[in-house]
Amino acid sequence: MKTIATIEARMTSSRLPGKVLMEYCGKTNLEHIIERLRRSRSLDDIVVATTVNKTDNPIVELCEKIGCKYYRGSEDDVLLRVLEAAQSVQGDLIVEITGDCPMIDYRHIDYLIDLYNKNDVDYVSNILERTFPRGFDTQVFSTQTLLDVSKKTTNKADREHVSLYIYAGETPYKLLNWEAPKEIRHPEFEVTLDTKEDYLLLNRIYDELYCKNNDFAAIDVVNLLLNNKELNKMAQAKYRKNGFEERAKFKNENI
Repeated sequence: MKTIATIEARMTSSRLPGKVLMEYCGKTNLEHIIERLRRSRSLDDIVVATTVNKTDNPIVELCEKIGCKYYRGSEDDVLLRVLEAAQSVQGDLIVEITGDCPMIDYRHIDYLIDLYNKNDVDYVSNILERTFPRGFDTQVFSTQTLLDVSKKTTNKADREHVSLYIYAGETPYKLLNWEAPKEIRHPEFEVTLDTKEDYLLLNRIYDELYCKNNDFAAIDVVNLLLNNKELNKMAQAKYRKNGFEERAKFKNENI
């Protein structure tokens, strides 16, 4: 079984356009994500799932520069884009990663892949109950499961939020959630890149951690936030619409 990571990335984010190529410590956000994923012992391949839009040519150019595979698909139908990206590299098991999580920890990925392989489930993640800081989100499911989902739903929210139908849809899938260990159980923190304020925070975290140890872990991020009052305040989670709310919003719409 070939296990691959897909990274959803595009330049036209509504809140922070071009965020995937913003830099910390001399490398782009996307480069850092790929660098961190490449440390995994369980991933066989990585593919960036970007779009056919000309605005995403810089993402393709970066992937070619650093030798990372990519796939260009639909901008709006993200589910299909991720599915086709996985198929383009003959992936059997998908680790879904978004391009706004430069703190992603490959150690979590390896653990969740191991959980998936040892249990009779369709989906494993650390997001079904929010116990981890937002920004370490990792989801694991098979390409076959995603193909099945693609055939079953045309709901706009399902197509935009790739795995939403698996854990919130009407068809029962076998789900398994990994709760955060005590030392990292801080769901009040948010280390994703969605706004200019987020970038200021992430840039500070990289300055503090990456220059000293480019293999810093999630626990290092949490400890830094716990011990720095200014960064702690900056990292406090803000209200964001979650997938369930998006599903309700779009429940009567098709793409």
